[in-house]
Amino acid sequence: MASEDIAKLAETLAKTQVAGGQLSFKGKSLKLNTAEDAKDVIKEIEDFDGLEALRLEGNTVGVEAARVIAKALEKKSELKRCHWSDMFTGRLRSEIPPALISLGEGLITAGAQLVELDLSDNAFGPDGVRGFEALLKSSTCFTLHELKLNNCGMGVGGGKILAAALTECHRKSSAQGKPLALKVFMAGRNRLENDGATALAEAFGIIGTLEEVHMPQNGINHPGVTALAQAFAINPLLRVINLNDNTFTEKGAVAMAKTLKALRQVEVINFGDCLVRSKGAVAIADAVHGGLPKLKELNLSFGEIKRDAALSVAEAVADKVELEKLDLNGNNLGEEGCEQLQEVLDGFNMAKVLASLSDDEGEDDEDEDEDEDEEEEEEEEEEPQPGERRERPTAPPRKMLDPDGGEPAPVLSSPPPADVSTFLAFPSPEKLLRLGPKSSVLIAQQTDTSDPEKVVSAFLKVSSVFKDEATVRSAVQDAVDTLMKKAFSSSSFNSNAFLTRLLIHMGLLKSEDKIKAIANLYGPLMALNHMVQQEYFPKALAPLLLAFVTKPNGALESCSFARHNLLQTLYKV
Repeated sequence: MASEDIAKLAETLAKTQVAGGQLSFKGKSLKLNTAEDAKDVIKEIEDFDGLEALRLEGNTVGVEAARVIAKALEKKSELKRCHWSDMFTGRLRSEIPPALISLGEGLITAGAQLVELDLSDNAFGPDGVRGFEALLKSSTCFTLHELKLNNCGMGVGGGKILAAALTECHRKSSAQGKPLALKVFMAGRNRLENDGATALAEAFGIIGTLEEVHMPQNGINHPGVTALAQAFAINPLLRVINLNDNTFTEKGAVAMAKTLKALRQVEVINFGDCLVRSKGAVAIADAVHGGLPKLKELNLSFGEIKRDAALSVAEAVADKVELEKLDLNGNNLGEEGCEQLQEVLDGFNMAKVLASLSDDEGEDDEDEDEDEDEEEEEEEEEEPQPGERRERPTAPPRKMLDPDGGEPAPVLSSPPPADVSTFLAFPSPEKLLRLGPKSSVLIAQQTDTSDPEKVVSAFLKVSSVFKDEATVRSAVQDAVDTLMKKAFSSSSFNSNAFLTRLLIHMGLLKSEDKIKAIANLYGPLMALNHMVQQEYFPKALAPLLLAFVTKPNGALESCSFARHNLLQTLYKV
C-alpha cells in the first residue's frame, strides 16, 4: 500500500465514530485487501474497551483482511451487534464465504453473545450462506434477536441452508434451557421462491417468537405463502408482516387471512403488489373486521382488486382507531369506485388514512370473473412452473347472424389488441406479460430509436418492472434486447449520448437539467447486466459504465446484489 494511501486511511480512521460502545467505519469506502491494509482498523478494534457494536458497512473487505480483523475480534466478548451490510463491494463471490467464515470464527472464539447480525446487501448467493452457517449454529447466536439478510441473492438453496441453521440453533439453545428467541427476520429480494420460503416457514414455526418478518420480492407463490401463513399463526407476537411483491392469488390470501384472525398484535400488513385479487381482499377484510385491534398500516395496493372488494376493506377498518395508512392504489376501482371509497372512509372520519389512488387501473370493462384461482380449482390445474406462462381463459364464442341462413354463426372473439402505450405510460409486470409474445417487437416499434432520450425512457420503463420470476425476467430481457439491438445497430444512433442520458436518469451523473432520478435502480441494473453481455452492446461503453457504477452512491448501495453482478460482468467485458 502506497504511503499516501496509508496517510489517507489514517485520516479517515481519525474521523471514525465512537459512541455508546459502538465503533463505526460506516461508509468510509475503505479497501481492505491485505493485513497491512487493515492494520489501523485492527488497532482501533483492539484499543476499544467494551466494544458492543461494530459497523463495517460501505467498505470492501478481502479474505486476508477479514482473517486479521477476526483475530482482533477474538478478545471482544462483549460484542453484541454486527452491522456488516454492503462490505464486499467489487469482490469475487468466491472471496466472500471464506471471509465470513473467518469473521464468524473470531466471534465464536471470543464467546460473544450476538443480539443483531446484519449481512444485508452482500451479494454472496447460496454459497455465502455456508460462510456464516457455523456461526448461526453456535452459542454465539443463541441470543440472536435480529437477523437481517436483505438483498443477498441466497436463492432456494441458500434459504434451505439458512432454515436448517436456524432450526439447529434453536435445538441446541433449547437443550441449554435458553431457546433461540428471534424477533426480527429480514430477507427481502433473495429469490427464495416456494421451496426456500417453505423451509424457512418450518423454522419459523419451531422458533415461535417472531415479531417482524420482512420477505418482499422473493418470487413466492401461493404454496409458499400458505406455508408462511401457517407458521405465522404460531408466532403470536407478530407485529409486522411484509410480503410485498410476491404472488398470493386467492389461495394464498385466504390462507393468510385465516392466520390474521388468530393474531392480535399485528400493526403493519404489507401485501402490496401481491395479486390478492378481489376474493382474497374480501377474506383479508373479514379478518381485519373481526380482529387486529392494533392495526396501523394495511397495504393491498396493485392487487387486481375490484370496487366492491375494496369497499369491503374500507368498511372493515372502521373501528381501527390506530390506523394511520390504508393503501389501495393501483387496483381496479374506476373513477366512481375511488369516489365511493373516499366517501366510505369520510363517513368514519378516516379519509386522511387513505393513500393516493393516482395509479388506479380503472374499472374492468369485461363482465367476467377476474379470479383465475376459481378456474384452477374447477379444472384441478397445477401451478405453472417457473418459465411457463399461464394462459388466460378465453371468452366464450360470440354469435353473429349468418346473412344466408338467418342462423347465428359462431365467431370466436379475440381479446382486445395489446396497448403498448398504456404499458409505457404506467408500466407493470402484468401489463408487460399481457402484451403477449410480441411484446418486445411492439415496444421497439413504439419507440423512436433515433432519439437517445426516448430510448432511455423506454429502457427504464421496461426494466422498472423487472422481477426475479422467470416469466417476467424473460419478458424484460427480450424487450431490452429487441429495443437496444435496433437502436445500437442504427448508424445514426448516438451511443455515447444514450449512456450519458441513462446515467443522468439513474442519478449516477449530474446534469444542469432538472431531471428527477428514478427511485429504484434494481431493475435497470439487472437489465444492464444482461445487456452488456450481448453482442449488440458496444464494448467501448463498458469502461464508462464501470466507472460510474463503481463510484459510491446511496441508490446503488441499496441494490448491492444487482450492482455486484453488474460490476462482475463489466470486469469481464
